Amino acid sequence: MTNITLSIEDSVYKRMRNHTEIKWSEYVRRIIKKKLDELERLEKHPDAESIMTMLASEHVLKKDWNNEADERWNNV
Repeated sequence: MTNITLSIEDSVYKRMRNHTEIKWSEYVRRIIKKKLDELERLEKHPDAESIMTMLASEHVLKKDWNNEADERWNNV
């Protein structure tokens, strides 16, 4: 098995330590495998390129859209 190093914010690590019942390494392994399985299923689809482009665009849009001015509208 290969090891990887993952950097997380100190505040996240402190929160993780409050949940010692969770095996975080196992959780991350499963999430990575799930995402890879999902991506491989999409790659087999005839419209895979357009689906991947759409998913990538959605991620970029969410990142660009997420700002304080927009968040104020969530409470209106």
